[in-house]
Amino acid sequence: MIRTLTTALIAGLFCAPLLAADAPAHKPNVLLICVDDLKPLLGCYGTPIVKSPNIDRLAARGVLFERAFCNQAVCAPSRNALMTGLRPQTLGIYDLGTNFRKSAPDAVTLAQTFMKNGYRTEAMGKIMHVGHGNHEDDASWSVPHFQAKTVGYALPENREKLTREGAMFANQGGAQALPRGMPTECADVVDSTYGDGVIADEAIRRLAAAKAKPDEPWFIGVGFLKPHLPFCAPKKYWDLYDPAAFPLPALKTPPIGAPEFAPTTWGELRNYSDMPKVGPLNDAQTRHLIHGYHAAVSYMDAQLGRVLDALDQSGLAKNTIIVLWGDHGWHLGDHGMWCKHTNYEQAARQPLIVVAPGVSKAGAKSGSLVETVDLYPTLCELAGLPAPKGLDGASFVGTLKSPSAKTKEAVFHVYPRNDLMGRAVRTERYRLVEWKKIGAPADSAVLELYDYEADPAETKNLATDKPDVVARLRALLAAQPEAKPQIKVTGSGLQVKGPGAKKPKQDRAAMFAGRDKNSDGKLTREEFLDGQPDPNEAPKRFILFDTDKDGLLSRDEFITGGKK
Repeated sequence: MIRTLTTALIAGLFCAPLLAADAPAHKPNVLLICVDDLKPLLGCYGTPIVKSPNIDRLAARGVLFERAFCNQAVCAPSRNALMTGLRPQTLGIYDLGTNFRKSAPDAVTLAQTFMKNGYRTEAMGKIMHVGHGNHEDDASWSVPHFQAKTVGYALPENREKLTREGAMFANQGGAQALPRGMPTECADVVDSTYGDGVIADEAIRRLAAAKAKPDEPWFIGVGFLKPHLPFCAPKKYWDLYDPAAFPLPALKTPPIGAPEFAPTTWGELRNYSDMPKVGPLNDAQTRHLIHGYHAAVSYMDAQLGRVLDALDQSGLAKNTIIVLWGDHGWHLGDHGMWCKHTNYEQAARQPLIVVAPGVSKAGAKSGSLVETVDLYPTLCELAGLPAPKGLDGASFVGTLKSPSAKTKEAVFHVYPRNDLMGRAVRTERYRLVEWKKIGAPADSAVLELYDYEADPAETKNLATDKPDVVARLRALLAAQPEAKPQIKVTGSGLQVKGPGAKKPKQDRAAMFAGRDKNSDGKLTREEFLDGQPDPNEAPKRFILFDTDKDGLLSRDEFITGGKK
């Protein structure tokens, strides 16, 4: 009898949530903090010039991951990966506007798994991508999602009219015809004037309500909007920095030998006023944007601090798993690039901090590889819940216990360019990017290889210099399933679009006439780019179409798309 009881007790311990022996018997809570466009350029990541005291103190409570990577460096696909545990190439969704349920209508999200196991699930701010035709996932939340205004200004001159980006994020039509908004704003206002202050206020109310229901476990997602463009923050956060102290980017050109289509032309930033439609920024603009980005980071950090204080004061922290996750990185002028939208390190690398009471090592750093899809199974294991079958990621609970423990040999991410798909594999030392059409033979690929031990700044494409490394990494890519083409939904049902799909026929002669405003039979770069629905990709098409390289497009060049 004693042996039977002992066996049952041991089995129960191994099946229980991974918390301290003296932790409450009920299930651990989860506070998931998602931050938009936050790169790992923070005090706790070794950049003391950045004022991020609250992220830093959170890192002191848990494990900071130094090699965490998104699965695609753009908001919606990265957040799909977080909430579904599926990579973009599994879903076949690489754009902002396609909701993940168009590809996987029966997907059980991370929040739904917790809900089905007795949790109250709530969300505020940006968890899934809302805007550009996309929307939140009502099925994931026990109560309606709380949304704050994504693009918000405080100064009267900036608020008087709806802007292009404001309309896109509000899912309003006709955005391209609207004026461009300011890329930054410094206003002497209180924190709750902007969205992140409002989101923090709501999170604090939700934590107070959770305290009043101690027997109900909860999963709360708090999605902060900054430092996403526009860089709007109260003046006191701008005043934390001396802009003259910011070093300007040392490397202002793409890697030597990189394919010309691989870099971003940062159409996202060009959607704002005072930004050139083509060409680089000057030093004054560069310094101001860097200042604005860091001011927005510090503003968001302060709101995070308020939420952490509320959690600690509630007495719930000792039984709450905390995750801070940035959806991807951001180019701050490096390589002459801004925004995300690439497969390069500055776009693909993300901040990740996990606090798991009784499991994680306080103040530890791990160099082990993790990717966004790993969070789903990790949180399930920490909470003692069964994870759905078919997830793309793997739990890294073992690394939370022992930060030096290895997780996986490589992580994977993607970025499409026109009809090419860039599939990337990142190991501890290298990144290989394979560019080809979906389904095309391997020998048609254009390759990039970077060595982060010898060349951490990615100054040169080494694909032709290291064939043995290329072969080894291509074998890892070849073991992965082929990427699915981008999907879309029409009245007749599910169809594919984007890389690997057929495009509808266009009347390109009429399109040319519509753009040739002065009827001179030529399109300047500015005429070609004006009003393009994909300003990040359109400049690359101009280069492709301009076969005689005279900086203008003839009618024939436009109609044939640069094809002979």
